[in-house]
Amino acid sequence: MSTVDFDMSELKQFFQKMENAAKGDFRKEFELWLEAIGFDFLRVVQDEIKNREVMDSRLLLDSFTRDDKGNVWELSDGGLTLEVGTNVDYANYVEKGHWTNPKGIAQRFVPGYWQSDRFIYDPSAKSGMVLKQKWVEGKHYFESALRIYEKIFKESAERKLQQWIEQYFSF
Repeated sequence: MSTVDFDMSELKQFFQKMENAAKGDFRKEFELWLEAIGFDFLRVVQDEIKNREVMDSRLLLDSFTRDDKGNVWELSDGGLTLEVGTNVDYANYVEKGHWTNPKGIAQRFVPGYWQSDRFIYDPSAKSGMVLKQKWVEGKHYFESALRIYEKIFKESAERKLQQWIEQYFSF
């Protein structure tokens, strides 16, 4: 009677690597990579705020750093979902544009003072300026950052996926 021997060592190695990945090695690396993606994206948003010369941008700019009080940084589902953004009230107006006055108001007085070519809002000031109704175009800094980062992310994800395949599943 003839017998055939199969070398199952490579298959055993593969299953061992799958088991190690499932036990948390891969998940930990994925969470670290996801966090790095968040930091990279925040950097791109900050760059776009600077490039688009958003006026009085310090609060807005600082809100796109991790752990700032205006920042949104949420890892959920065991670290497999990352949400980044800002809670700064005026961020959406700067992004999308806005009217200078509420609907139906042709002009309004805003208390404050001028410092060089910048207006400083000060509710207690007796001086100020009158705003006439007009549309202020948005800077679209976030939309631009998303477009830029989509390109960066695609290349980064492909490289990282290839690295993980080689690290966890190659023989």
